[in-house]
Amino acid sequence: MMVKLMMDVHVPRQIAIGLRIRGIDVLTAQEDSATTLSDPDLLDRATSLERVLVSQDEDLLIEAARRQAYGEVFAGLVYADQLDANIGQMVNDLFLVCHVFDANDMYNYVQYLPL
Repeated sequence: MMVKLMMDVHVPRQIAIGLRIRGIDVLTAQEDSATTLSDPDLLDRATSLERVLVSQDEDLLIEAARRQAYGEVFAGLVYADQLDANIGQMVNDLFLVCHVFDANDMYNYVQYLPL
């Protein structure tokens, strides 16, 4: 099954647009009315929707690491540091993630960008 993505509020909207143009299934936290959820709740929401969460928020990276340490299931996280990633590169890298990984491969996994 192809990876579906959910963008948190820290990810620029242009990334979702660029991925949609390339045929990737993307949902933003804004579209899901999830902008006020706490980091753990947002990761839970993405998991309930079977979507890998994409974030540039270090707190979500910490939450994912905590879950990995305690064996708590989540659908996956793609993390891009705000200083290391630009929009074009993130679109290209996320496109690759969606085509190289299967959704099941991403469970309890953190992928760092840029690739």
